[in-house]
Amino acid sequence: MSVTTTPPTGTALWRDGDPPGDRIFHAIGDLTLESGDHLPDVVLAYETRGELNPARDNAILVEHALTGDSHVVGPTGPGHPTAGWWPDLVGPGALLDTDEHFVVAVNVLGGCRGSTGPGALAADGRPRGSRFPRVTIRDRVAAEARLADALEIDQWHTVVGGSMGGMRTLEWVASFPDRVRTAVALASSGYATAEQIARSRAQILAIQNDPWFAGGDYYDNAHGPEVGLGIARRIAHVTYRSELELHERFGRDAQDEAPGDSGRPRYTIESYPDHHGSKLAGRFDANSYIVLSEAMNSHDIGRGRGGLSAAPAPFAGRLVLVPVDSDRLYPPRLSREVAQAHPGSELATISSIVGHDGFLTETDRVAALLREVVSGAGAHDTTSTSETGHAGAV
Repeated sequence: MSVTTTPPTGTALWRDGDPPGDRIFHAIGDLTLESGDHLPDVVLAYETRGELNPARDNAILVEHALTGDSHVVGPTGPGHPTAGWWPDLVGPGALLDTDEHFVVAVNVLGGCRGSTGPGALAADGRPRGSRFPRVTIRDRVAAEARLADALEIDQWHTVVGGSMGGMRTLEWVASFPDRVRTAVALASSGYATAEQIARSRAQILAIQNDPWFAGGDYYDNAHGPEVGLGIARRIAHVTYRSELELHERFGRDAQDEAPGDSGRPRYTIESYPDHHGSKLAGRFDANSYIVLSEAMNSHDIGRGRGGLSAAPAPFAGRLVLVPVDSDRLYPPRLSREVAQAHPGSELATISSIVGHDGFLTETDRVAALLREVVSGAGAHDTTSTSETGHAGAV
């Protein structure tokens, strides 16, 4: 059975001249990367909700995951092909209450929804494509710190993120310990493991071996590597869910349709990653998927800082690690390692059958955790490390 995907929709890459939607753009200037490479004329796209108070101490930074963006809350519409990815947790009267807090979300450096990335135009008027340099999680946080400077935010009330957003959260703790009062890292780790890098490599190769990839310079072609990106997403999406959830949800059920030319049935489970692969190919840029995946592979807060045990030591704020007990992509042991490296941090485990995506799907449990964290962010207790069965008990 051949692999199919949706044709390009024109929404996979935000380009200059497209409707800005709720985005604000800020030029942070040239950026010297961790590798020593120089990235000129960097622009970050971000969105805000609420107002920064006169003391400038109510700002919360929300860090998105791999294929997210700055549109944390809000409907689809011009400039926004998808609705906000955390709508129940941000807004007036919500957990991250925009009546009280100034909530900021940044499209990550290297992304495809308004920030400088492979699809952005270089000085010669051509997309950067294959010329876009390798960037790390640390580079991304350095860029975000530039934006915080421009917003005159000396210290974040809270930095919160899941998965890749959790990586950025922990890198804020390690890179700018005095600029964060409370950090909440969900379903994440202090470094990328060998297994995570191996899975990422398979996804990257699926894209790079698409005949339309053209070495990364496909933007002026009739097609891009949508098929390869769809395959990469299929590989990834299975890791976002637990084996038990997939078994109970799909089992060995077959679709109610005649066998294809191969004579084999189409199993229901096959339609699930097919749907998500096709959906992503219509809204995300393949080069950004590679660049962001490579950045996740680079993640290691202990690099050049004496290892994981030493990296968070300067941080005097409140650190909350939130694993999902069924997560096979970022298993709970990785959060425990960070907690053990920083005595006084808190470990609040979400119990869920879902797996890695539990940090997004278990809204009530995440909400209960954030309610306590945000309300108590100014008076943290770092005397002991605690672990609970689920976020609601924290």
